[in-house]
Amino acid sequence: MNIGFLVLIALIPILSVFLFLVILRWPAKSAMPVSLIITIITAGFIWGVPANQIGASAIKGVFTALEVGLIVFGALLLLNTLKESGAIHTIRSGFTDITPDRRIQAIIICWLFGSFLEGAAGWGSPATIVAPLLVAIGFPAMGAVMAALMLQSTPVSYGAIGTPILIGVNTGLKDSEIVSQHLSEQGIGFMDYIVQIGGQVAIFHGIVGMFIPLFISVMLTRFFGKNKSIKEGLAVWKFALFAGLAFTVPYALVANLLGPEFPSLIGGLIGMAIVIPAAKKGFLMPEQVWGFDKKENWEADWTGNLQINEEPPKKKVSTLGAWFPYLLVAVLLVLTRLPSLPFSSWLKAWDITLPHLFGTSLTVTTEPLNIPGAVFIVVSIVAAFVYRMKGAEYNIAVKNSFKTVLSAMVALIFTVPLVQIFINSDVNVSGFNSMPLVLAEGISELFGGFYPLVAPLIGAIGAFVAGSNTISNMMFSLFQFGVGNTIGVDPGTIVSLQAVGGAAGNMICVHNVVAASAAAGLMGREGKLIRRLLIPMFFYVSFAGTLGYVYLYGLGLNVGTLLLIFIALGIVVSVGKGIRFNKNSKELDRSA
Repeated sequence: MNIGFLVLIALIPILSVFLFLVILRWPAKSAMPVSLIITIITAGFIWGVPANQIGASAIKGVFTALEVGLIVFGALLLLNTLKESGAIHTIRSGFTDITPDRRIQAIIICWLFGSFLEGAAGWGSPATIVAPLLVAIGFPAMGAVMAALMLQSTPVSYGAIGTPILIGVNTGLKDSEIVSQHLSEQGIGFMDYIVQIGGQVAIFHGIVGMFIPLFISVMLTRFFGKNKSIKEGLAVWKFALFAGLAFTVPYALVANLLGPEFPSLIGGLIGMAIVIPAAKKGFLMPEQVWGFDKKENWEADWTGNLQINEEPPKKKVSTLGAWFPYLLVAVLLVLTRLPSLPFSSWLKAWDITLPHLFGTSLTVTTEPLNIPGAVFIVVSIVAAFVYRMKGAEYNIAVKNSFKTVLSAMVALIFTVPLVQIFINSDVNVSGFNSMPLVLAEGISELFGGFYPLVAPLIGAIGAFVAGSNTISNMMFSLFQFGVGNTIGVDPGTIVSLQAVGGAAGNMICVHNVVAASAAAGLMGREGKLIRRLLIPMFFYVSFAGTLGYVYLYGLGLNVGTLLLIFIALGIVVSVGKGIRFNKNSKELDRSA
């Protein structure tokens, strides 16, 4: 069958999700069941996937959905514990003491604290922690989720102690004849090659990612500011770039000097140690403080059902006491993920395994105690004792968390099975490759020698579909390596671009959006969030692809150089607007 026709068929599941969720703006709980049915029909009747393979894939997806649900529940329970104890009031006051500027608060919480959590946990859990925390300190729920999902980019390649590189890329390339031949010619060992790829990934991420804090600021002021102004977001360009570099410089150094385990974790820690004291002293801060309009003037779809009592609590909680649960979460996540310590193996000792589902090669394995949500729940219980909460108060936290997570599960229980059916479509009577691989082959044939420009987009599509940078890397690393080999460029660089794109695609993957939205008490607006998040996602993959092209082909009269100049001019013009806005604001203040 013609590759173009196969690509059109393979696009059906993805296009159905975009049609119902993004274009028609259906809520995920309505869009995903219909998309799942369409995917089952496409896989079974057109692709020729046997019924038992479809059923096994769906069951595997249900288990993954339950794991995501546990993360959401744990994050909500932790927040609701802080809420009922009054600790959240102290956290809100603490951020106001650093700065009342909402742009700066978002950068510190999302970019730095969120990146640290990503390095420790992964699984999309940082957004489920950060989004409700932003709501708790006064952000509109939709703005909080949008900002929280934007952090799911640069740090993701090294999430959960380097899993996307050490497991994703490693598994994707392992035991391949063409990879072994290439390494033999280069005289390099396999694991050294994986570490080398991880270092290159960090350099691409470091250049592109330094602009994400500025993107967070601009997206907030454009979509959630009183004046809907891009310039108000650009006004913090100095501080935003400073915060970007405070994370990406140590992050890239760690990746290239120590390996893929700790770049995001150490980068986040060092970034917080540099940026928070600087913010307290007003270093590179804009003179004008920016905040949201009064709540009564917010648009109706900005808010969710997560309500925070702004009245001072009956008993005051100290700053250290209020932050203790989040600090404990960070410590436990690190301790339980380090392979050199025994805790990880202890938690993995209890697993639920369903081998060879319905006679297929698919096996479901879940390790409930090793899911980050389990850590959140344990810390919530510890916090309840620390705050001396009454049983009735903690019961309210549990009930509210269950109520919210159940609404999210309606969407998740259909979303993740769809993903698994799509991914596991390689088993079929028609002799086709899996749908994701056919899509990738079609794109590579279309672009030919210009392929490095779109290599990150392949990774992003994989992450959007699979909901995981690790799975995207598993699916496409060998394919990306092969394309690089075929077009005569360094295949390791193409694999690096795959990993970068896979991280950026996490911003828009459906189950991350559903999970973060549920944690912030916001449901039914997933499509609107994805439409907005496509802006930073396309910036990320376009910039990364351009850098990759220039790295491979050099500067000169070529499309990569022209695109790089265009992107650089866009950045310079944007910063110029921020400078002029600050200058005009000062003049207005003087005249007033």
